[in-house]
Amino acid sequence: MTVDTGLAALPSRLEHFPISIFGVTMGLFGLALALHACGVAWASSAVGWSAFAVMLFLATMYLLKALRHPESVAAEWHHPVRLAFFPATAISLLLFATFLRDQNPAAANIVWIIGASAQAVFTLVVVTTWISHRSFGPGQLSPAWFIPAVGNVVVPLAGVPLGHFEASWYFFSVGIVFWIVLLTLVFNRLIFHDPLPGKLRPTLVILIAPPAVAFLAWIQLSGGAVDAPARLLLNIGYFFTALVAIQVPALLRLPFALPFWALSFPLAAMTTASFRFAALDGSAPHRVIGWTLLALLILTIAALTVRTIRAVVAREICQPE
Repeated sequence: MTVDTGLAALPSRLEHFPISIFGVTMGLFGLALALHACGVAWASSAVGWSAFAVMLFLATMYLLKALRHPESVAAEWHHPVRLAFFPATAISLLLFATFLRDQNPAAANIVWIIGASAQAVFTLVVVTTWISHRSFGPGQLSPAWFIPAVGNVVVPLAGVPLGHFEASWYFFSVGIVFWIVLLTLVFNRLIFHDPLPGKLRPTLVILIAPPAVAFLAWIQLSGGAVDAPARLLLNIGYFFTALVAIQVPALLRLPFALPFWALSFPLAAMTTASFRFAALDGSAPHRVIGWTLLALLILTIAALTVRTIRAVVAREICQPE
């Protein structure tokens, strides 16, 4: 069986094409931004445009799914876990705008407006769903719930340089509030209730993303000042990185599934944050940390790419659960 055979079979399995697959584009754009932060511009450009091509392909496939199997999309929207992955589409656009802002500010501005608008709508709709008459149990809560609300802290990364200062403050404020709220709820679930199911255990890595991205957003909003809030956010990110690192051996024993791409973007965000701090503060240790995390990030994305291709070839992707 060839890769072509596996890819050719995807249209016939569109009904089961998961919204969580947009974690792939988040990870790839994250790698592009990390490479840019360490000064490897040519590699950043290559990875960034590759991520854009992947995003277009995935968006096309999901649009076809929406047209052919709207009931399947509705089922994902009403699923307590999969609902959280819909804003990954908006976050991917915001990351693309961040990647694009230095190359083509005008185009980046258009992409940012679309992504920020979508993120605002997703946040309101998802949070409304959470507090509506529907009842959610502790077993339905996972770190993936950070995506809809805390994804707001991604907005200032391109928003501030593009001139959307007050709007960036709005999104940052909402993101920080919901990070604190959801962090409390998630830790209550992790400590006092049953362990996460196997396929959701990789989402533990998402714990790294909010403080790492919030650090990068704060740097933009504060004009590049490495002040107390910046140091606080960065070091919280390092703590969660260490906490998750302890879980990695157990995660590697799990069978591969698309949620494993959750490992990529948080690691990329922490890598970029380390390089950014090193550049602003002149810290050699943080630059060493950045290069170490970048090496791990490249190995992680390479491994995820190989495993995803194998899964496509073996027709393990887009299967009913």
